Amino acid sequence: MKLKHNINPVLLQFINFIILVYSFVTYIPWYIFSGSRQAIAKAKQVKAKPVNNKPGGAYRSVNSLHCLASVLYPGCDTLDKVFKYAKTKFKDKKLLGTREILKEEDEIQPSGKVFKKVILGKYTWLSYEDVYIKAVNFGNGLAVLGQQPKTNIAIFCETRAEWMIAAQACFMCNYQLVTLYATLGGPAIVHGLNETEVTTIITSKELMQTKLKEIVSQVPLLRHIITVDGKPTTWSEFPKGVIVHTMASVQAMGAKADTGNKQQARPVPSDIAVIMYTSGSTGIPKGVMISHCNIIAGITGMAERIPNLGEKDTYIGYLPLAHVLELSAELVCLSHGCRIGYSSPQTLADQSSKIKKGSKGDVTTLKPTLMAAVPEIMDRIYKNVMNKVNEMTSFQRNLFILAYNYKMEQISKGYTTPLCDSLIFRKVRMLLGGKIRILLCGGAPLSAATQRFMNICFCCPVGQGYGLTESAGAGTITEVWDYTTGRVGAPLVCCEIKLLNWEEGGYYNTDKPYPRGEILIGGQNVTAGYYKNEVRTKKDFTVDENGQRWLHTGDIGEFHQDGCLKIIDRKKDLVKLQAGEYVSLGKVEAALKNLPLVDNICVYASSFHSYVIGFVVPNQKELAELARKKGFKGTWEEICNSPEMEKEVLKVLAEAAMAANLEKFEIPVKIRLSPDPWTPETGLVTDAFKLKRKELTAYYQMDIDRMYG
Repeated sequence: MKLKHNINPVLLQFINFIILVYSFVTYIPWYIFSGSRQAIAKAKQVKAKPVNNKPGGAYRSVNSLHCLASVLYPGCDTLDKVFKYAKTKFKDKKLLGTREILKEEDEIQPSGKVFKKVILGKYTWLSYEDVYIKAVNFGNGLAVLGQQPKTNIAIFCETRAEWMIAAQACFMCNYQLVTLYATLGGPAIVHGLNETEVTTIITSKELMQTKLKEIVSQVPLLRHIITVDGKPTTWSEFPKGVIVHTMASVQAMGAKADTGNKQQARPVPSDIAVIMYTSGSTGIPKGVMISHCNIIAGITGMAERIPNLGEKDTYIGYLPLAHVLELSAELVCLSHGCRIGYSSPQTLADQSSKIKKGSKGDVTTLKPTLMAAVPEIMDRIYKNVMNKVNEMTSFQRNLFILAYNYKMEQISKGYTTPLCDSLIFRKVRMLLGGKIRILLCGGAPLSAATQRFMNICFCCPVGQGYGLTESAGAGTITEVWDYTTGRVGAPLVCCEIKLLNWEEGGYYNTDKPYPRGEILIGGQNVTAGYYKNEVRTKKDFTVDENGQRWLHTGDIGEFHQDGCLKIIDRKKDLVKLQAGEYVSLGKVEAALKNLPLVDNICVYASSFHSYVIGFVVPNQKELAELARKKGFKGTWEEICNSPEMEKEVLKVLAEAAMAANLEKFEIPVKIRLSPDPWTPETGLVTDAFKLKRKELTAYYQMDIDRMYG
């Protein structure tokens, strides 16, 4: 969608004439010297085809029509072999980087709250050889503590270099790594630790003091706690029998251990590498059993979609490593000689919450070329930049809008705009370090407006990916020369995808012009199922007559003529209203979420009522300005609790809904404005910022009762 300007029509005609002349003069040099012609041709090519002509036949990438890919390198069929191969090939190259903390101080805010601010130094690096040695020693040290092959060991830790070192140690020694989000609540942590019967947990000092301290007495089998960042302060409240170690001390044990006569139990491809607990958007977290061959097949498919991946690339790791998107992305980079520099959402950019004003955030220092993000983060960047554009002078704003609209037209044709990139969008691009060549988005659907904005302002492809923990993160990724929006790309070379009829929703794989239905993913990346949950495993996984394992995703998709998939609905998001109309909650949320006034939104509908309601986290600046215009005065809580302001916000939502061609019955009739944001810490969204509908419903039950009268 183009941005609106307020330029005099006569002046606009003159500017358009100048642009036309410029385009004509530069076209011939561009045609001769640019590589974009090949990209345009590739963008128009068919990317996936059905393997047969039957309705509901599986689609495969044109690069793997006859045989699905399953290994990155010949003979490297387990994760320990992949890392050993990479260590041999990239021995002295930099692998894992961490910024040193130069100074930490408390900063008192006007509200009286105290925020911790840091000044960070340069990145210090461990080479492939360094990481390999540390992982070997840590694995041997765990064996000294009594860890046996094919037994579970938990990691409950922030994203950092030690997380990856610990994971590689477990892969080498065939320990089954149980991953838990650092933001999970106490009951979910206890559930995961007790269900997997772990005796050892790897964590950080902070998480040990803030999360584990409260629940460790509820984990009776726990014997060892290993802190990755030095010796913890004395804690007299340890239950008897629980010993605290540092990662360095365990590595020292491993370095001294006599492993010469011991035959180490190496993993085989079918062995479980990770039991990954999902973030629980639908209730208690489930542990997904992911084998070595599942992960290797998945990262093989992902790597094929990233052109020229190699030693010149630097990836910034800041998403939770307990999430399949981040773990897969880092393993792809590790296996191809890339550097991985660690960060966190609080230190990512110069303006991040923990970075002291005037000092540099991680992207500015690292200057990554590759980055993964969830839509929530991209939506925030989009809104922040657009808010700054609205604050510009009339001349600056119109110049930005003209350049934005011009570039939108050009990239839709497959053309590049080097002049606009260097003169207009350079400053925006510097927000992510200035060298990003590929942005990968996954975890949830990305709106077309945000995707196009990131394409234009950051001057790089934005690859949308689709995959689940249950498919080892692999499913589809858009190709870098595909600048269409709203689609998730063709199946990866490691898997195939077919559409299953869903009669209740009215989706059939015989639909015209595009076949539609529930998305099923098949291939070696499809996991074994849920840990100690046979009932749910049988519900979500099936095996066909050819022995192919299929994951029933619950998502509804349609295949376009070029073989690319578009997610159009979700079975769990479909609610039948009292009068019989079906409302797709996700569709309504997607239409309204990008409004400047909306930071987050959850739409709710009940089959016992005839209309839709919603909960909205408003943007504080935008809502305060709206209240000022309407003459309403009060505190932030008073503004959000005002029925008058609810009506004003409803008007804005209704206008946007009609502009997005929503049906009348899909438009929220009543809303609740929430003064508090939804973060993973509140338990109302997952670590990937997906809505936890069950928890949100419980949290707002009184408001639901009020709105439905």
